[in-house]
Amino acid sequence: MRASVIQIAVNEDESVEARRRRVAALVREQAGADLVVLPELWTTGAFAYEEFGREAEPIEGPTYEAMAKAASDAGVWLHAGSIPERDPDGPLYNTSLVFSPSGDLAAAYRKIHRFGFDKGEAVLMGAGAELVTVRLPETTLGLSTCYDLRFPELYRGLVDAGAETLVVSAGWPERRRSHWTLLAQARAVENQSFLLACATAGTHAGVPQAGHSIVVDPWGEVLAQAGAGEEVLTVEFDPGKVAATREQFPALKDRMLGLQPPPRP
Repeated sequence: MRASVIQIAVNEDESVEARRRRVAALVREQAGADLVVLPELWTTGAFAYEEFGREAEPIEGPTYEAMAKAASDAGVWLHAGSIPERDPDGPLYNTSLVFSPSGDLAAAYRKIHRFGFDKGEAVLMGAGAELVTVRLPETTLGLSTCYDLRFPELYRGLVDAGAETLVVSAGWPERRRSHWTLLAQARAVENQSFLLACATAGTHAGVPQAGHSIVVDPWGEVLAQAGAGEEVLTVEFDPGKVAATREQFPALKDRMLGLQPPPRP
């Protein structure tokens, strides 16, 4: 399976519409890949809180239209990162969109864990409530967004729902970059899954971004990692390694706590 992880630079001197066109062109350039992944809130910047309300859009808004066409033109599965979604009957949400190679919407995931400690995203956006997986021909994706990476129980739930490849769309700050790499490897190892984590580059509202998007295999080995700037990270991997790893080292079968029911006394 071939995946392209596109680490987008988000800078204030580029309009949202110009960036939307540029990213659509980058997606089209990935024709031949099976899966393309974009980062979190790349239209506005994850820390540009004042832009969330101004740039919020319905799910079937301009980003949806541009990304659906780009996925169809390239013939790829596209995790289009996330947008500030405006729900006409509720709050804003940080919502990820996944498109099939025909350009149809395959899934939408509203971020469950909002960052900000009672400010920023945590108060401006509502929390999602549903785990979301997407079945591709080669593997089942489990969706998550940025701050979700710090909550291992979410990924246990995704694995219980059949996920074999975990996807993290993020706008992670540079000052905590060491956590980004550490947690990405930990989530892959403990769930015996591939993990594709796509971050932004650039600076959002004065907050330098970590970049360093990363692809990790079920043993925790880093298959590829980007640098700090805008970059397309392309990697080939065998989804069959997930089942082989879980069979060779069946740690998930030994779970005693959490989402798996405890043994009968």
